[in-house]
Amino acid sequence: MKVSVIVEKDKFGYYAYCPELKGCHSQGETFEEVMENIREAIELYLETLSAEEKEVLLSKEVITASVEV
Repeated sequence: MKVSVIVEKDKFGYYAYCPELKGCHSQGETFEEVMENIREAIELYLETLSAEEKEVLLSKEVITASVEV
Protein backbone atom coordinates (compact mmCIF):
# COMPACT_ATOMS: atom_id res chain seq x y z
CA MET A 1 0.00 0.00 0.00
CA LYS A 2 1.09 3.57 -0.56
CA VAL A 3 0.87 6.39 1.96
CA SER A 4 1.40 10.08 1.17
CA VAL A 5 4.50 11.59 2.77
CA ILE A 6 5.35 15.29 2.93
CA VAL A 7 9.04 16.09 3.46
CA GLU A 8 10.26 19.51 4.53
CA LYS A 9 13.89 20.62 4.78
CA ASP A 10 15.31 23.35 6.97
CA LYS A 11 18.70 24.18 8.46
CA PHE A 12 18.31 21.39 11.05
CA GLY A 13 17.62 18.56 8.58
CA TYR A 14 14.54 16.88 7.20
CA TYR A 15 11.05 16.49 8.68
CA ALA A 16 8.45 14.11 7.25
CA TYR A 17 4.79 13.48 8.04
CA CYS A 18 1.78 11.64 6.65
CA PRO A 19 -1.33 13.78 6.11
CA GLU A 20 -3.61 10.73 6.29
CA LEU A 21 -2.16 9.51 9.60
CA LYS A 22 -2.43 12.29 12.18
CA GLY A 23 0.56 12.31 14.49
CA CYS A 24 2.68 10.10 12.24
CA HIS A 25 5.90 12.02 11.67
CA SER A 26 9.65 11.63 11.85
CA GLN A 27 12.90 13.43 11.16
CA GLY A 28 16.41 12.78 9.91
CA GLU A 29 19.65 14.47 9.00
CA THR A 30 19.49 13.33 5.36
CA PHE A 31 16.67 12.66 2.90
CA GLU A 32 17.48 8.95 2.94
CA GLU A 33 17.41 8.86 6.74
CA VAL A 34 14.10 10.67 7.02
CA MET A 35 12.52 8.36 4.44
CA GLU A 36 13.74 5.28 6.32
CA ASN A 37 12.49 6.74 9.60
CA ILE A 38 9.05 7.71 8.28
CA ARG A 39 8.62 4.27 6.70
CA GLU A 40 9.23 2.70 10.12
CA ALA A 41 6.87 5.20 11.79
CA ILE A 42 4.13 4.40 9.24
CA GLU A 43 4.53 0.64 9.74
CA LEU A 44 4.29 1.02 13.52
CA TYR A 45 1.30 3.38 13.22
CA LEU A 46 -0.55 0.98 10.93
CA GLU A 47 -0.01 -1.89 13.38
CA THR A 48 -2.18 -0.02 15.89
CA LEU A 49 -5.17 0.28 13.50
CA SER A 50 -7.99 -2.11 12.75
CA ALA A 51 -8.68 -3.11 9.14
CA GLU A 52 -11.67 -0.73 9.08
CA GLU A 53 -9.60 2.19 10.37
CA LYS A 54 -6.91 1.53 7.76
CA GLU A 55 -9.52 1.46 5.00
CA VAL A 56 -10.99 4.81 6.08
CA LEU A 57 -7.67 6.59 6.63
CA LEU A 58 -5.91 5.28 3.52
CA SER A 59 -8.83 5.90 1.16
CA LYS A 60 -8.20 9.66 1.22
CA GLU A 61 -6.61 11.27 -1.80
CA VAL A 62 -3.85 13.75 -0.98
CA ILE A 63 -2.90 16.20 -3.71
CA THR A 64 0.10 18.51 -3.51
CA ALA A 65 0.54 21.44 -5.83
CA SER A 66 2.61 24.56 -6.20
CA VAL A 67 1.10 27.98 -6.68
CA GLU A 68 3.10 30.76 -8.23
CA VAL A 69 2.63 34.10 -6.48
